[in-house]
Amino acid sequence: MERVTEPELMDEPEQARAYAEADFEQAHSQVIALIRERFPGDDFAGATLDLGCGPADISIRFARAFPAARVDGVDGAVAMLTHARAAVRDAGLEARVRLIRGRLPEARLPQARYDAVISNSLLHHLHEPRVLWEAVRRYGAPGARVFVMDLLRPRSRDHARALVAEYSGTEPDVLQRDFYNSLRAAFRPQEIQGQLDSAGLGTLTVETVSDRHLAVWGRLP
Repeated sequence: MERVTEPELMDEPEQARAYAEADFEQAHSQVIALIRERFPGDDFAGATLDLGCGPADISIRFARAFPAARVDGVDGAVAMLTHARAAVRDAGLEARVRLIRGRLPEARLPQARYDAVISNSLLHHLHEPRVLWEAVRRYGAPGARVFVMDLLRPRSRDHARALVAEYSGTEPDVLQRDFYNSLRAAFRPQEIQGQLDSAGLGTLTVETVSDRHLAVWGRLP
């Protein structure tokens, strides 16, 4: 199945509300579990950048999992950040999680370099994937930990529909529609390896971690 792009920003109020209220417990818990497994014993002390933070669920989970970490989450969608700010406030993490409105590559961040760069489900939204990898290189300090999780493009449209039915069949229509479109917009491992090689990040590992997810992880030189 060829890649079909989707809108880069998720800024419709109904769409943002559906994502903020959706149950992503399994997938988002897996993100944190994989970070722990790929960087064993690391407390992530210092500053972490969350690219495409959306409603901030990953930012919050990361801050809770690593109490020595400070997290800056950046997203270009105003509607998503509205829910993100409420979630951070409700979690009592305003002192450790900052939210910044910005769209890559023009976003202005509070600091030049970060000790870690993470991202979940941003890559498939980007029409030009190099934007993400250039941001990783630009904002990651030397030796920074990198962990990017994203969807894996299925073999066919029928396969995509089957994944939607299995994993979001009981969710609102807007989530089912977006999941299907996101699967079609996602990349395959070999495509991401080529992106990394072009960006000078070929030492990072590309790994399939489920029937619908892949992860890119490692340390910057």
